[in-house]
Formats: sequence, structure tokens, C-alpha cells
Amino acid sequence: MYRILRKEVFSPSVKLLEIEAPRVARKAQAGQFVMLRVYERGERIPLTVADCDPERGSVTVVFMEVGKTTRLLGSLEEGAGILDFVGPLGNPTEIEKFGRVACVGGGVGVACIYPICRALKKAGNEVIAVVGARTKELLFWEDRLRETVDELLITTDDGSYVRKGFVTDVLREVAGRENPPDRVVAVGPLPMMRAVCGVTKEFGLKTIVSLNPIMVDGIGMCGACRVTVGGETRFVCVEGPEFDGHEVDFAELAQRLQRYRAQEQESLARYEAGCGGRC
Repeated sequence: MYRILRKEVFSPSVKLLEIEAPRVARKAQAGQFVMLRVYERGERIPLTVADCDPERGSVTVVFMEVGKTTRLLGSLEEGAGILDFVGPLGNPTEIEKFGRVACVGGGVGVACIYPICRALKKAGNEVIAVVGARTKELLFWEDRLRETVDELLITTDDGSYVRKGFVTDVLREVAGRENPPDRVVAVGPLPMMRAVCGVTKEFGLKTIVSLNPIMVDGIGMCGACRVTVGGETRFVCVEGPEFDGHEVDFAELAQRLQRYRAQEQESLARYEAGCGGRC
């Protein structure tokens, strides 16, 4: 079992878990993910590594409770155990000195861009972070990002904090500057990443997105995570999770994400009815 060392509740639906996993902590790099399973009959889900501490032997993940498994995971308290915790998986983010990089994070994607921002800054880049959430209550790690990047720009859908609007509104202004970014990295909900790519394509900016499709084993065996990139079938777990956003078939990916929606809703309904996650 992998013990939960620390739990932090950012909002009723967004939570952080620091999990004891020394081997994963020693190897994990920015952009990689883990596959975890809460109990023996549970489903396996991918979560991006938000932070790791090799000395403490821990890995931090941040997630939003949207279905049965994330609800169950979010109900666990410090000291509880997780049955499986496999990683690090996927390829690390390409880190070089590109010059000026804009990192765009939406929702819990903010936790995913934090280690990317840190690695890009360490490599000598000027890093601009553009983060957004539906409302102020769903924002987190502003302090961490502010200490890491050269410029932090925040937006909320409802205008409850800093600026009303979407990350794409801010990104369009950044892209239109006299010195625009040399590269854009976007992590967040699929519609947000698709919209980001729409903006950056107008300005001719290289854009990397981190995809989070349906995934079962995370090691390239099941094929559930296949996506079309540049007209070719690619497997996110072993060839990604990051790809050139201008080549991703977002419409197909959105359709695949809906494939098991009915079953997911039924499972969540059973959980809410009191099955305790064992259904």
C-alpha cells in the first residue's frame, strides 16, 4: 500500500494528496504521470505528477473529483493507503532553452504546469504563466507560481478574481506582444487546449499540449488512449502525453472521451447511493 502523507483541500472538489512512493519520486520528471488504483476491484486512473520530493520519498498529485474513482480518492484521509501507484509513466516534457515560453494552465492543469514552469526556468527560459479557473475558489498555487515564473497572469471565468475572461483572452494579448513567446505549453480541459491551439495557430506559435484520454494500463498494451496526431494513430501513454497541439485531432479525442459516459454516470450514482466505492 502507498500511504497518504498529506492531504490538502483546495476546494470541495479539488484536492491534493502527497503519497509515499520513494521509487517514483526518485525518477519522476516534469510532464510525466502515474497510474493509481485505490482498491483491488477499482479502476486505474492516470494523474499527472504535480511535484515530487526524492528526499521525503513522496509524489504529489492534484485532482478534481468528477467521477466515482476521484470521489473515492478524495475521501481518503492522511494515513490511508492506495493499493497501486505505478510510475513515472510517459515521456518527460521537452526542456531546453527556447527563449520565452508561455505556460497555460486551466483548472487542475495549473498543478501540471507548475513543474514544467520550474524546469523551463531552471533551463534559462523567460517563463510567463497564464492560469485560469471558473471562479476564485478553484484557483490554487498562485504563490508557488509567482515564486517560479517571470510573469503570472490570472483570469477567472466569472471575474471573481483579478480579471474576468478566459486564458485564451490573455494568451492572445501575450501572443500579440512585440516579443511573443517562442513556445506555448498548455495543460487543462480539452476545450481549453483546443482553444489555445486556435489562438496560437493564428500567431504561428509552436504549441505543446498534454493529453489526458481514457487510459487503462498506461504502458501501451490496451490501446485505449490512442489519438490521431498529424493524421497518424499515436498512443498517449507511451508516445505522449505531450504532442504538437496543432496536429491533434481534438474532435475525435472529444468523441472518444464520451464513449463510456453512461457507464461512468451509473457508477457515480451507485457510489452516491452508498455502495462505499465497492461497486
